[in-house]
Order: sequence, then C-alpha cells, then structure tokens
Amino acid sequence: MAWSTRELAELAGTTVNAIRHYHRVGLLEEPERRSNGYKQYKTHHLARLIRIRRLRELGMPLDRVDSLGADGGDAHDALRMIDAELATSIERLQRARTELAFMLDDPTSLDVPLGFSTVADHLSDADRALITIYTRFFDQDALSDIRRMIEVEPSDIERGYNDLAADASESTKQELAERMAPLLARHRADYPWLNEKESGTRVERDLVDATLRDVMPELYNAAQRDALRRAILIADERPDHGATPASKPE
Repeated sequence: MAWSTRELAELAGTTVNAIRHYHRVGLLEEPERRSNGYKQYKTHHLARLIRIRRLRELGMPLDRVDSLGADGGDAHDALRMIDAELATSIERLQRARTELAFMLDDPTSLDVPLGFSTVADHLSDADRALITIYTRFFDQDALSDIRRMIEVEPSDIERGYNDLAADASESTKQELAERMAPLLARHRADYPWLNEKESGTRVERDLVDATLRDVMPELYNAAQRDALRRAILIADERPDHGATPASKPE
C-alpha cells in the first residue's frame, strides 16, 4: 500500500502543507518516489505522522517532538512541561467559568469583580472602577479583606464621602475626616498587611502606589481626596497608625 501526500494528509487528519513542513524540519522522513516523481508514503509514515499530530495537539513544540521518540530525561522533562502548562490552563479556565457563573446569576453586577457582588450596592461608580483596578494589583486574600472593609463601612460615612461636593467647606471636610479616621485606624489594626509595603500585592508596591496616585484624581474630586488626606493624618496620630489603607488610597 502506498499513499500520495494528499491521501496521507486526509488519513492523518492534517494538511499537505503541514506534511511538507514536517519534512523541512526533519520530523518526517521523505518517502520513495514513483517513476513519475510522485511520493509514495508507507504505513510507517502514517504512524509517524499520527504520533506527531498527537504530540502537537497536546501542546508539544515542534523542536521537542523528536525527544519523545527516545528514552531519557529529555522526553520526561518535555512531558512535565506540557503537564504544567495544561494545569495552568485548566486553572485559568476554571476561574473563568466561576466568574461567568457569577455574572449569569447576577447580571446587574457585571461591573464589579468576582466576590464583590455582596457589597455592590455600597459602591459608587468611582469605587467600582477602583476595585476593578485593585484586582490587577492585590492578591486574593487582600481583595477579600478589602471587601470586608467595605462591608463594615458605616452608611453615614459612605454617603458623606460619595456625596461630598468639590466645593465643600473646610469645616465639612474636616468633620468627615474626623469620622473616617477611627475606621482607617481600625482597618490597619485588623489587617496588618496594610502596614507592610511588600504584603498583599501581586506586583511591586511602588507600582501600585504610583498607579493609584494617577487614577485617584480622575475618580474622586479634590474635596474627597482632601478629606481622605486629613483622615489619614488624624489616623497617623493614633498609637496603631500605619500605612495608607487600601480601601480608598490617597
């Protein structure tokens, strides 16, 4: 039995161009030719091609395929590499399915990250944008703590901060800051990672701080930022002072 290139491609479930490429890179040996110059592939070509296809479908790079044909550490290492990559892909897909299920169950919370649907009603549009940015920078434990901070935020402070007008008076900003300061100090005591520069983040904390300094003026007006600054200064005077809280950074 002998097959043409096109027939071999159909049998193996691949393309003529793929076979030609495997010839060029040395993965598939060239067959004998008939007197008319046409290639005539044999059974061992078909078996080899199917093996190559199998490894490629598993994610094996072409330059590692030959290592699977021999005994030794190279083959084992190549398979372990594929297994690790597949495990990462499965984990990512599982996270994606979990988040899709959350969105399907509560379409009104499409603009809040996974885990924050229970506090969505407490978040302004600016807060939702900020929390979304947090998901890029903070690890899952830190995000869970941030959600807890939002859960315990008194409604009067939440309303006072969200409704603070850009032209609010000095006394209004100071009064709000004095109400916010004990809450900030409590967060620092309850969540020590807030006080540790290298804790709670997926990336360098300096990058987090720089990014938040850039986005805050676009999310919150000058009076809101000033009230928060004052609250931080007041909290700094308490014995349990620490770093700027992540719930609404300066």
